[in-house]
Amino acid sequence: MATVYVDNKACEMNPEENLLHGCLSHGFKLPYFCWHPALGSVGACRQCAVKQFKDDKDSQGKIVMSCMTPAAEGTRISIADPEVVAFRAGIIEGLMLNHPHDCPVCDEGGECHLQDMTVMTGHDYRRYEFEKRTFRNQDLGPLVNHEMNRCIQCYRCVRYYRDYAGGRDLNAFASRDQVFFGRSEDGVLENEFSGNLVEICPTGVFTDKTLKHHYARKWDQQFAPSVCVHCALGCNTDAGERYGSLRRIVNRYNHEINGYFLCDRGRFGYEFVNSEARLRQSVLKDRPTSAAAARQYLDQTVANGRVIGIGSPRASLESNFALRTLVGPDHFYSGIADHEAKLVGLMLEILRRGPMRTPTLRDIEESDVVLILGEDLTNVAPRMALSVRQSVRQQPMEAVKKLKVPLWLDHGVRDAMQDARGPLYIATPYRTRLDEVATATFRAAPDDLARFGFAIAHALDSSAPISHETSQDWLMAAAIARALKAAKKPLVISGTSCASEAVIQAAANVAMAANTALSFTAPECNTIGAALMGGNSLSAAFQAVKDGEADTVIILENDLYRRAPQAEVDSMLKAATHVIALDHLPNPTTEKAELLLPAGTFAESDGTFISSEGRVQRFLQVSAPQNEVMASWRWLKPDHWQSLDDVLRAMAKALPELDAACDAAPSSKFRIAGAKIPRSPLRESGRTAALVNINISEPKTPDDPDSALSFSMEGTPDQPPAALIPFFWSPNWNSIQAVNTYQKEVGGPLRGGDAGVRLFEPAPRNGQAYFSAIPRAFSPRQGAWLLVPMYHIFGSDELSLAAPGIRELATKPHVAVNSDEFAEGAEVEVNCAAGTFRLPVMIHREMPVGVAALSVGLSPLVGIQWPTWGKIARAK
Repeated sequence: MATVYVDNKACEMNPEENLLHGCLSHGFKLPYFCWHPALGSVGACRQCAVKQFKDDKDSQGKIVMSCMTPAAEGTRISIADPEVVAFRAGIIEGLMLNHPHDCPVCDEGGECHLQDMTVMTGHDYRRYEFEKRTFRNQDLGPLVNHEMNRCIQCYRCVRYYRDYAGGRDLNAFASRDQVFFGRSEDGVLENEFSGNLVEICPTGVFTDKTLKHHYARKWDQQFAPSVCVHCALGCNTDAGERYGSLRRIVNRYNHEINGYFLCDRGRFGYEFVNSEARLRQSVLKDRPTSAAAARQYLDQTVANGRVIGIGSPRASLESNFALRTLVGPDHFYSGIADHEAKLVGLMLEILRRGPMRTPTLRDIEESDVVLILGEDLTNVAPRMALSVRQSVRQQPMEAVKKLKVPLWLDHGVRDAMQDARGPLYIATPYRTRLDEVATATFRAAPDDLARFGFAIAHALDSSAPISHETSQDWLMAAAIARALKAAKKPLVISGTSCASEAVIQAAANVAMAANTALSFTAPECNTIGAALMGGNSLSAAFQAVKDGEADTVIILENDLYRRAPQAEVDSMLKAATHVIALDHLPNPTTEKAELLLPAGTFAESDGTFISSEGRVQRFLQVSAPQNEVMASWRWLKPDHWQSLDDVLRAMAKALPELDAACDAAPSSKFRIAGAKIPRSPLRESGRTAALVNINISEPKTPDDPDSALSFSMEGTPDQPPAALIPFFWSPNWNSIQAVNTYQKEVGGPLRGGDAGVRLFEPAPRNGQAYFSAIPRAFSPRQGAWLLVPMYHIFGSDELSLAAPGIRELATKPHVAVNSDEFAEGAEVEVNCAAGTFRLPVMIHREMPVGVAALSVGLSPLVGIQWPTWGKIARAK
């Protein structure tokens, strides 16, 4: 560490960072705009000025930009020097010349970084009385709102969007003395991470358009720490609520996972919680009934019938375990499609036994060579794709270090790197968004992708198995092997997307041979947790009902028509005497239920998910459930379970592998100086009148027996542990930049450690054998196509598709092929074991001949058992 003197106070600072980073890490109030911990320094705004002195005898000093000055040993600076204070005040006054006087109507008001910095510099009066510069705003789609008149030209937006996220349709357009930040024309922002502009922008230029539909100020919202439910990565979020309505999702910083950024599906998919179609009352035999009557009927049916329970990979550990307890372990079925369950089981076996470490998203970002085998990350695990984008900078930055360019000096680093990228190899059946930064791509059918992976493993270790057949593709395999062998932090990524055990085994072989980290993707938010919970197969559940071994089926947050062919599900549900379903939204399965119980979403219940990394994380309800909505585990629990802690203790005893769930967050008994943690900011207003339209008497604040959070602004003012942080706020820091004050050092881990507990850590190899079942080379069939799944970030996820903004952007279901037989957009009929589907054709010239990709999760393309063979013909 370097000793830096700030206003004659000695401070230990990181010598590999700049003075602004060091000052903020020590809690000094130094204003800034253009700098961001994830983006580095460019010195555009001049707001972070300090005075630097040569030594302790220098009384004159000179003004420097702290974001552009290294925190070198012995540096002496002043933040409070009158000259530099006046300089910063002049900068902020200049920035405010054209800024509109619209704070009361600006969506950013009350959590605006510009407001915070203006107050911090003491600027409180506008002398400028002339006409202001104005711009025309653009329609940027259903997710992000644009108000260009509020811009202060900090350039954060284009630096993030273009340099960090890889977008190309947002830019800075300059003419004479004016700069416009937007698109060349109105239109939807094309990048899947555009929503981060809402938090990157220090003013109100880019704001959350979904929030405008039900706007509430930050200080009027209730918040709770949560976990994204739209994929398996486990990104940390904060949910904001007002009047029982979920208003928005914002990023909750976790150094090891999502850092500062979310994908658009994770940020804007929340609106399914507010859907008018939500199930909010119990329904028995097509008639509304009370919660008490529903629970009584459930108990009687379980007591008198032969009952099985079908769990869900999108339900919490607690809810799955409550169902398992209700029906008994022998009558519990995992609720994962059979083919998917086998793949996830294989991945768990590899992670448990193997010497390969499953990396965090932070680790992925720092990897210097990456091989992706079979996964379209942008559409399956979007936030991981953003990390991979940063990984291609790692090797070129080694050359930058040799030039003595500090890595925080962003423009200097990018000038030195130019277009250089580190090795990234992608092997998939069809093109992906990451191809644009890839060193090389390989397109093949799943079996050939597996063979390619086995070849790479053999090139790394001659004792690894390989087919005797040869191909020119093995030259690429050898090149990839050399890159992995030479890397300092190599990484292999694979998963379930190709529906191929061989692809997963090949990835494991490569990781073992190269001694790399190994990351697997999974389809849903708790797929890993559901697999660890165990249970019989879904097909076994169907068979048990058909054979008369069970007459009652309890289905937990699971649309079975997405897991199995329609005919099979219809047959099972028809054979069951009683069908009981718990869910948030109506779906084809709930329509067949005799008893329907309204289940709480992540916003109305507490629970635990396990991410694809194997990280156990807690999500907490942001508001007390309304009507008869309850967390699924509360509908199913035995009487002696009174709180979430009781469920967790029982689960840890019954399933020791899941005892880490108890440590995912402090228990409901946790207190700081005897006080709970408030869900609401100290400035909350109007909460006492929130229900005046129902009753003039203020009701008692709801009690929360399941967490250490209170449903009010009453509680400790101290910073809680990471897993219990409902929102980021600190005196003088009302914007999301307040996260700086929660970190050990800016951009680093949170104080006390980041949220979550890892389940899988690398074990010694101990002679584990390579997988050796190499599939035969793919051979196209005359008149038939191998159908493989194609995922879409907007459309494949069941819950986010119910959010209006996401639904507007959702991909239309289609079939992608490489064929001259069909014209682009032409209607065809796809016939396979799951049925006949009429779809438009998309021509993908990069795809292997004989392979067709179908959109996953979009009706009617659900319930297909992948991969499968089918026929494609022109529609009649």
